Amino acid sequence: MREKIKAILERQPGLKAKAIADQLRLDKTEVNQVLYANKNLFVRDEAFAWSLSELRVNLGSLRWLNADLFEDALLVSGSPLDSTACCVTFVIGEGCKPLLEALARLLAICNQLVSSGKSVSLDFSASKSTLSYLNRIGFIDLLHEHVQILPKRPKRSTAATYEGNNDGVVELRRIDHIDPDNDIPTLLRRSFVSCVGDSYDVAAHTVLSELYGNVTEHSEAQTAGFAGLQYYAKGIPPHIQTVISDNGRGIVGTLMPVVAQRYPSVARKISASKEPQVELLKEVFSTGGISQVDESGRGLGLKRSGQFATKYNAIISVRQETFALTAKYKGSKLDFTHRTNLARIAGTHICFDFVLDQSAPPA
Repeated sequence: MREKIKAILERQPGLKAKAIADQLRLDKTEVNQVLYANKNLFVRDEAFAWSLSELRVNLGSLRWLNADLFEDALLVSGSPLDSTACCVTFVIGEGCKPLLEALARLLAICNQLVSSGKSVSLDFSASKSTLSYLNRIGFIDLLHEHVQILPKRPKRSTAATYEGNNDGVVELRRIDHIDPDNDIPTLLRRSFVSCVGDSYDVAAHTVLSELYGNVTEHSEAQTAGFAGLQYYAKGIPPHIQTVISDNGRGIVGTLMPVVAQRYPSVARKISASKEPQVELLKEVFSTGGISQVDESGRGLGLKRSGQFATKYNAIISVRQETFALTAKYKGSKLDFTHRTNLARIAGTHICFDFVLDQSAPPA
């Protein structure tokens, strides 16, 4: 009966017990027993009307929403995946413009929330232009069908309609966890090179293939991941963001169990750290050669990607379950920053942010 009541209140919040009982053709007393026994799921107002317990995440208004601002919004509301609330609503305010890196994390957590049994809504009532952009970039195509979109879900996919029409966009594409599409790195490279010039062709192929391989190798996911690209030509400065995400155990999640046995020196180093998971990911970046697969030449993806960032003005961020690490080169020095105690999001979410400046060759 609990699930039937939940389904009714999803459609019609604010009903009294008598109205719920009438729909179920049950006695009001029976319905009240279930409602009062599940106060973590159902909440009652002063008028004795019942609704589902809800967590609201306000993503802000009148701003570019980068990954840090997205993480801040999650921390203000509390971790949605760990909340006792059965309903989660993300509110996108007027003029809120999410960057691709933030969109990737939003897409991942929405789908993971649905998989965990929660009801999820995205409220674009004040920002219909943002909803149009999300439809164009392919976000809606990959969003779980059970996620409610307000004011309404688009009837057609503009990503499918205009796919490939803009060299500065690679619409978000599904990465099948069983049979990954190995054409995705090529699509990303072509778009990247079309924006910055042929001189970056080899380097772009290397870094995007390595990052894609890193995500698929360490995924162990049961659901699809995704990848995409967006060129911000009018950004200050102009830049290109490429995202590659999965919903699995993540790089650290798959490496931690094998480090002590296969890499004892690394295990000793990270055990002395206050944040061993962060330290392990730094080792993967700076030293490389750390892999769950016992084969020579494996585990070098992030290191090779970092070497690309040494030559060019690029930033690589890697979001794991509860922390994020950002790698940026200053001259020949690898500079790390990180955030810990983040809201839980499963998987690995990589963003390669290539900043164009006057030293970059014209496209």
